Amino acid sequence: MPRYRFLIEYDGSEFYGWQRQPHGPSVQAAIEDALARLTGEQPVVIGAGRTDSGVHALGQVAHADLSKIWTANRLRDALNAHLRETSRETSISILLVDAVETGFHARFSASERHYLYRIVNRRAPLALENRRAWQVMRRLDSDAMASAARCLVGTHDFTTFRSTECQAPSAVKTLNSLDVLRHGETVEITARARSFLHNQVRSMVGSLKLVGEGKWSENDLLAALAAQDRAACGPVAPPWGLYLAAVRYD
Repeated sequence: MPRYRFLIEYDGSEFYGWQRQPHGPSVQAAIEDALARLTGEQPVVIGAGRTDSGVHALGQVAHADLSKIWTANRLRDALNAHLRETSRETSISILLVDAVETGFHARFSASERHYLYRIVNRRAPLALENRRAWQVMRRLDSDAMASAARCLVGTHDFTTFRSTECQAPSAVKTLNSLDVLRHGETVEITARARSFLHNQVRSMVGSLKLVGEGKWSENDLLAALAAQDRAACGPVAPPWGLYLAAVRYD
């Protein structure tokens, strides 16, 4: 049975996350339903990352098995047409489709995931960026945030920056990079790792915000990490500033 890989962009504002669930709309369900209408089958779409409610994606990757052989462009265009049948599903765009070997798995074959968190650092309300960035009114010291972020890079027990509902068997993860850059009034935080704990990026961003505001020092962040205690974490950043930016494969 042919396997197809999808590169997907979506606005997560109206969805209860990536994963199909009974109590609200999800990105996975929207794509599966569109594929079902298109093919007459009931395919399962497997995503590389299970983004939470309100989280966006610039480069989510998924795969599905279909009985029919499709050309890449025709499948992309037909699937996008079915996604546009409802207003909610216009928040999803299939950017690319390609045929892959059956051994490819969107989740387990991934070698690295990239997340982007966007903060708009200004006092005026957001018009165009509403629900697509976190507005922080108090001036942030992005240089202090960048310096502190480097303390989290490497292999650590990230229990402090892990949701209490996280189901990962271990809190030990290797963070390949965590960078903070300012572009005018926008502060962008990028994180790269093979995998992340539930709410890890938003938890780290929330704590880095305290550093940027001068409420925490770099040593306070290090102490929070060393505590291995969820209670030591700063306030978790809201979901609407977070984007699954890219997924890499060897």
